[in-house]
Amino acid sequence: MSDELVESVGGESLEVTVPATLNGMRIDRALSMLTGLSRSEAQAMLDEGRVHVDSKVITKASFHIEEGQALVALLPEADDGFVTPDHDVPVDVIFEDPGFVVINKRADQVVHPGAGRSEGTLIAGVLARYPEIAQLSIDGVCEARRPGVVHRLDKGTSGLLVVARTVDAFDSLSDQLADRTMGRTYLGLVEGHVVETFGVVDAPLGRSTRTPTMMTVRSDGRPARTGYEVIQRLEKPRPQTLMRLRLETGRTHQIRVHLATIGHPVVNDARYGQRRDKRLEQDRFYLHSASLTFLHPTTGETVSNLAPLPEDLRALTPDAPDC
Repeated sequence: MSDELVESVGGESLEVTVPATLNGMRIDRALSMLTGLSRSEAQAMLDEGRVHVDSKVITKASFHIEEGQALVALLPEADDGFVTPDHDVPVDVIFEDPGFVVINKRADQVVHPGAGRSEGTLIAGVLARYPEIAQLSIDGVCEARRPGVVHRLDKGTSGLLVVARTVDAFDSLSDQLADRTMGRTYLGLVEGHVVETFGVVDAPLGRSTRTPTMMTVRSDGRPARTGYEVIQRLEKPRPQTLMRLRLETGRTHQIRVHLATIGHPVVNDARYGQRRDKRLEQDRFYLHSASLTFLHPTTGETVSNLAPLPEDLRALTPDAPDC
């Protein structure tokens, strides 16, 4: 396990293999050094069961860590400070409307601030271009760190998302998301050959009790459904399947967990799969939000947008459709 801050369930997490320099150190002090959080904040994480060492929950600040142990900590959310606009953040606008904008997110972008990452997020770039969106947070319509954000994509996933510019648009789009009337279609490449050409993965999801930074199938989890269609079965460089995936619900990491659960993890998804595909960047997996459809908040007309497959994914699947 590498020493890094990664995007996770409910925010970001620290994942580190304890180095020799921290051998024998109290865990609260080590957490403070590794994250920049205060000792009291580290204590709060321990109290809330957000810290695991070798997959065991650690609650005592006096616990001493040892070299080689796997330390995983789910970090607290960023504070409620408002997002600072940043003109240097690239924003690929696909469709612009007075009430909303549809954006094609790059795989390496994080949508909004979280613990350990307060600058350079996609929403900071959006605010620089559409400053009126900040009013949604000022008025309490949205969280301060998520102005206008209706839904998000994981870091590592590219493609379409919509950001509201007005209160009415935010309410309408949020309702469509909750009512499952917003159409979201992804392209994904998975390991192995999926036998059924059409199918649905219907399995409730919740936070893993073993690793708090991950999601897993749980009987007491929230309902989650992912529909799929096989587009192409590939033989080289190894058996893989190109799929069209439709979100019927929108749980955290839903597609990635569901596909891993049926034995076909997304290509290069290190968190839910095992195999590293060196044809892609380390933190990039083959998952792309290719199509986004919803009703216009004002006119009620259908709004449909497509995002072409990025070049890095197209290189793996030259014959893939755009959606």
